[in-house]
Formats: sequence, C-alpha cells, structure tokens
Amino acid sequence: MKRQFLVFIVRWMLNSFGLWVAVRLLGSGYQNVEITAGVGGFLIAGLIFSIINSVFKPLAVVLSLPAILLTLGLFVIVVNGILVYVSILLAPNISMSFFNSILTGIILSLINYIVSAAVEIRGGKSGVNYDN
Repeated sequence: MKRQFLVFIVRWMLNSFGLWVAVRLLGSGYQNVEITAGVGGFLIAGLIFSIINSVFKPLAVVLSLPAILLTLGLFVIVVNGILVYVSILLAPNISMSFFNSILTGIILSLINYIVSAAVEIRGGKSGVNYDN
C-alpha cells in the first residue's frame, strides 16, 4: 500500500510537470488567453489529472473499445486528450484548446509510460528470469 501511494505521488508530480511543460510549449490554444496559474495551480491540475486518469481512464477505454479497435489503437490518443481536456476544465486558472489537450495527452502518456516502466523494473516485474 505504501508503495502504491509513493507511485501515485511520483505520477502526480510528473503529471504536474508535464502539464507545465505542455502549457509552456503549446500555450492555451486560444488567442488573448494568458495562463495565470503558478506552481500551486499546476500541482492542483496534476492532481486532478492523476485522479481522473486512474479512475476514469479504464472506463473510457472500455467504452471506446470499438473505436480503438477500428483505428488500430490510435483512438487511445483521443481518449487521453479528452481526459486532459476535462482535467484542464476543472483546474483553476488554466485553459487549453481541445487540439492542444490531445498533444498534451501524448506528452503525459509518455511520462506515465516511463514511470510505469521504471516502477516495473524497480519492482522486479520485468518478466526476465536471471536465475538460469
């Protein structure tokens, strides 16, 4: 249980950092809209995204499974973008267009993939047997 909480905290911090990087690189996607969130705003946005990602992503993937199968998995990018867009809507002082949310979803997916791979290797679940 302690390890799962630690992994969640690491994901939260890295998701917050990923949101900050994405907003700095991509902007809001709207003209004349300036992001006024500070560190606390991005930490809140990262927490919201981490919770939405861990709770609603499995449900969203199951519900969109026909589209995912039809597009050979590419629709997962849109599902991630929708989750980022909803998270950004709930976060204070941060706004982003849907297209930029899809690009941000790609960035955050890469970050979460790296964290998952690091946790899997660190936890010894790599599937490689070194006892031979």
